Amino acid sequence: MLRKLRGIFISGLFIVIGLTSSAQNNNTSSPFSRFGLGDLHPYSYGRFAGMGGASLGSRHQVQINTANPASYGAIDSLSFIFEFGADGRISEYKSETNKFTTNDFNFRYFSFSFPVTRWAAATMGVSPYADKGYEIYVEENEPGIGRVGYSYFGTGTLSKAYFGAGFNLTDALSVGANVYYLFGTLNQNNSIYFIDDQEQYGFSETEQTRLRDFAYLLGAQYDIKFKNNQFLTLGVTFEKKANFTAFHTLNQQKVLNYAGSVLTDSIKTIIDDPGKIQLPSSFGVGVSYTRLNKLEVNADYYFSKWSDARFYGSAVPELTNQTRISLGAEYIPEEASIRSYFKRVRYRAGFHIDKSHLKINNQQLNETGMSFGVGLPVTRSKSTINLAVEFGRRGTIKDNLIRENYTKISLYLNLFDRWFVQRKFD
Repeated sequence: MLRKLRGIFISGLFIVIGLTSSAQNNNTSSPFSRFGLGDLHPYSYGRFAGMGGASLGSRHQVQINTANPASYGAIDSLSFIFEFGADGRISEYKSETNKFTTNDFNFRYFSFSFPVTRWAAATMGVSPYADKGYEIYVEENEPGIGRVGYSYFGTGTLSKAYFGAGFNLTDALSVGANVYYLFGTLNQNNSIYFIDDQEQYGFSETEQTRLRDFAYLLGAQYDIKFKNNQFLTLGVTFEKKANFTAFHTLNQQKVLNYAGSVLTDSIKTIIDDPGKIQLPSSFGVGVSYTRLNKLEVNADYYFSKWSDARFYGSAVPELTNQTRISLGAEYIPEEASIRSYFKRVRYRAGFHIDKSHLKINNQQLNETGMSFGVGLPVTRSKSTINLAVEFGRRGTIKDNLIRENYTKISLYLNLFDRWFVQRKFD
């Protein structure tokens, strides 16, 4: 009992660390994060990072799948599962005239799951939802004015703290729901400087958005059983359009650098003006073929109607509908092998095609990626070390835009413990 209480305490500690890390860190250096809420995170983590993110139909006894809460019902009814992880992203951004490289390494998610009954299980955790983190400076020659500098700078993270439950209604049908609390702060700063005419006022704008409120994700899965421990699972998820409480702060000023001093003249000031940000509805459909302890093949289609999003009652011209197609597989040579450790390793691969939620200069931002991963079993345990690497490309250099080539390396730890079993020795 003491051992279990210690585990609960450690889990709670990680939740606190995860919440503070997600809320305070600047988790990206992407210029694309300037638009909308920033860079959105994928809907799946953990073992699926090496499978192209395809996960909506997947069910597993000792791995957590937060993408579809109906999957929680598959978790071992005598188990406690604890997962957390981080990833690093190396990106090269290139335009027709310039290129630069960024490196980011950040906490990604924390989750734990435990049984409620033999036919239901619950999951709690925290994960990032979107990040802003950009710094852009452009200098142009304006006719009759001379050189003008334009500066754009943004930081902040939105995170999700969630509680979910999954229920096995029959041997074939499972349903579930995640209720989550979205919270965080996004900051944007824009400035204009007149380099050749320093006696002319420039412009400075500081904007902050604090977001908070509840929403939910629904899921269902249906199993079709075949012979020889083979299954076909159909999965669906749905998230309806939701209004989130937002507090808007804005400070606009005229700025003059004169004789070594900075003179300012306020134009407009708004402090914590309450309003609403409406995020879009989304749905996903997935299918998973499983040969128990040997092979799993997943395919997903995901759609999110970002064209319906509204920020303080207004549409955002840079937002458009998002679609994502993912395909991935996992293969285990010999799950119960005693002689060879590498035959017990889970080998994974996958790819995805994403027509993103951003439309810049009337061009939708598209992304393609390929991933590879392994699930390394921990000796004498059902715990797993999940490693993955993803290579991808986002955007284009056409029409004065930017293209990103990236490499993402992920480490997710899955820790399994058996509960509710009377041991003769502790």
